[in-house]
Amino acid sequence: MASTSCFLHHHGLSTPTRTSSVRHVPNLKPAQMVCRAQKMSVAEDDGNVMSRRLALTVLIGAAAVGSKVAPADAAYGEAANVFGKPKTNTDFLPYSGDGFKLSIPSKWNPSKEVEYPGQVVRYEDNFDVTSNVSVMVTPTPKKSITDFGSPEEFLSQVDYLLGKQAYFGKTDSEGGFDSGAVATANILESSTPVVGGKQYYYLSVLTRTADGDEGGKHQIVTATVSDGKLYICKAQAGDKRWFKGAKKFVESAVTSFSVA
Repeated sequence: MASTSCFLHHHGLSTPTRTSSVRHVPNLKPAQMVCRAQKMSVAEDDGNVMSRRLALTVLIGAAAVGSKVAPADAAYGEAANVFGKPKTNTDFLPYSGDGFKLSIPSKWNPSKEVEYPGQVVRYEDNFDVTSNVSVMVTPTPKKSITDFGSPEEFLSQVDYLLGKQAYFGKTDSEGGFDSGAVATANILESSTPVVGGKQYYYLSVLTRTADGDEGGKHQIVTATVSDGKLYICKAQAGDKRWFKGAKKFVESAVTSFSVA
């Protein structure tokens, strides 16, 4: 109460003395507001009276704190994590087949074209059918993919996946091809990863044809054996598109492939 009376006395000095009660009424309201702010700001163990300027500063600071913007008001959507959900990868969609699963590029569409024996699914790029992914399932007496030999030996037994030379006449094509050859295939990478306790073969191959306009095709093949079946996943893209972003989709689709 001591601090309150002092502060009101301070206001009294700034008003003319001996005025009528009517003229005192407008000056009481601001004095009461400042006094109320002073009582909230002064510490209990401090008997000194706060100045008007400091009292107003406290009022402004309190108003700023009370109007602080909540995080949900500052941003909206996944970037702000307003809903508490992790951001998902929208570039791929999960696909589950009979005994296998993989991730399909979200902008690729299902295709009815059947290229290979045992083909059960095929998707291709909306803008370029050269970029596509297929899954083939065929019966086999092999117990493991290693029964086919090395990855390179396995590829020679399924070379139809890379396309076969249709012309067998005499020719001397330009571009480094052997005499009489219009197509070539080079293994760029091979590995033997184990996924879920099963052995897989992985091969990255660059194929070229004399009449090709893409500079060749990057083809990736992964295969495994499970329950008497040979599972093969193959994805490809033209060389030009490969270096313009298609590599990400081809590699991700193949490496996501797994069998139950």
